[in-house]
Amino acid sequence: MAFLSYIGWFLTGYSALIVFFYMLSFIIPKAAFVARALAAYITALISSLYGVFVALALRPFGLSGLAQWAVARSYKYLMLWTTGVTFEVEDPHGYLDSVRPAVFVGNHQTELDVLMLGCMFPKFCSVTAKASLRRVPFLGWFMALSGTVFLNRSNSKDARQAMSGAAETMRSRRQSVYIFPEGTRSYTKEPTLLPFKKGAFHLAVQAQVPIVPVVVANYSHVFWIKGMVFKSGRVPCKVLDPIPTTGLTAADVDDLTRTTRELMLKELITLTEKARGKPVANKPQASDVNGVARTTGAQVKVAA
Repeated sequence: MAFLSYIGWFLTGYSALIVFFYMLSFIIPKAAFVARALAAYITALISSLYGVFVALALRPFGLSGLAQWAVARSYKYLMLWTTGVTFEVEDPHGYLDSVRPAVFVGNHQTELDVLMLGCMFPKFCSVTAKASLRRVPFLGWFMALSGTVFLNRSNSKDARQAMSGAAETMRSRRQSVYIFPEGTRSYTKEPTLLPFKKGAFHLAVQAQVPIVPVVVANYSHVFWIKGMVFKSGRVPCKVLDPIPTTGLTAADVDDLTRTTRELMLKELITLTEKARGKPVANKPQASDVNGVARTTGAQVKVAA
């Protein structure tokens, strides 16, 4: 009982702190950034704890592949309530429900992309993440229980084994995987893609499953850490047509990576113009669309 009492006092005090900064934002606008950051942090913590129980409950029934989808949806609605931010997913052909297994790839802007996953994450899909996240309380426990593929950035042999194991899991369990091919957050204010790592595309070719690009508009007008911007808002996100890999080999990965990036960059500019209601000021030059990092599947770096 004492433990529950401490938890109750903590949540009460934490909530009061969030409300304080929200009220302060009417006088000091930057206080809204602190308020929503605090709200987002506690929401992620609660969702991760909830995820541990969901993963444990589904595991005996062989449904652990649904755990990340279930928790993603809970996080989506909690974040809308606590921060007023959400992602509006446009999937006109229903690929999120009908294409399985697949390698989903998306642009990676900031930590807020976790919410994007919460809004679009398909059933029977798992993320890939850096191995160090396994040790994070609640979040790491949930990820380990729900089938996350952890990659050791400092050990290329482990990365190879993880990719090989992921390909086999995808085939045998019809489990999809979501990967950020940029390998890290871009934190850009304008619609830009970093060079793509090729691990996601090697994985798709190994498993002979389609690549499904998911593009999110640049949302620096809603969330931008450098400028301490964190506003409520709705960010457009679009699921593009699947790119088949049947019959492709490792020799085709360079072209597959480059083609996918070109499609995503074009859509990124269009979606950003839609989100802002005006043309993008500085569109990437033609030379930007060929950014492909010269790495192998063994050197893939994936950020959560």
